[in-house]
Amino acid sequence: MNNASNTAARPQPLPRSAYRVFRPIGTRWSDNDVYGHVNNVVYYSWFDTAVNAHLIEQGALDIHDGAVIGLVIETQCNYFAPLAFPQTVWAGLRVAHMGSSSVRYEVGLFADGEDGAAACGHFVHVYVDRETRRPVPLPEKLKHTLESLR
Repeated sequence: MNNASNTAARPQPLPRSAYRVFRPIGTRWSDNDVYGHVNNVVYYSWFDTAVNAHLIEQGALDIHDGAVIGLVIETQCNYFAPLAFPQTVWAGLRVAHMGSSSVRYEVGLFADGEDGAAACGHFVHVYVDRETRRPVPLPEKLKHTLESLR
């Protein structure tokens, strides 16, 4: 393989304009690792926070008493630039795909004031009955909220 084909296949950071809504997330002292930047596992926590907080605020998800809950079945992240404490991170959110019972969320993490993402990732929720854990159709309120993120 030549160098040009390797470069073309690499994921690239997306701009803020690729995302529909944003949420500020403050970094914590404990987020940094021994290398002086936010540890990679923290990014996945931010993905969960961005998606679920938005759904809860929109009244589309009741994590305590709702009959339907979302289970993560897939997740992935590409890292482009370090983030560190103390820093405000902006999580951009969009929906890339919506099936009958599943959703692929894409999240971009941005340093305050930066247009290019420091990290881009996704995760897939399958929505299931809280009791049986079997997939169920997306509730109407959830579908409406998800449509606004496309």
